[in-house]
Amino acid sequence: MELTGKQKRYLRSLAVNMKPIVQVGKGGVSNEILTSVRHACDARELIKVQILQNSEVRPDELSGMIEEMGIDVIQIIGRNLVVFKIAAEKKNRKISEEVKNLKISI
Repeated sequence: MELTGKQKRYLRSLAVNMKPIVQVGKGGVSNEILTSVRHACDARELIKVQILQNSEVRPDELSGMIEEMGIDVIQIIGRNLVVFKIAAEKKNRKISEEVKNLKISI
């Protein structure tokens, strides 16, 4: 889903007080980490991913890997990424419905 600036601002405002769900450590990015990002996005739609200090992964590298999976990276601040994906199950689609309404109200 292509997001407008207004939608991205809204998602960033929701993510301000969120704690990181997924952390990338010394082991780097593995398939398990990418799978956990995908599962967390399916359950919550909007998550934060943190790259720990001892990791050699750069935020732009991780961002590219996440975007290849079809997940939107909304914001990168330091070593934290805000990530958004519409949930696969309708029962988990709370944030995406609000984001779609923002697009309609323009």
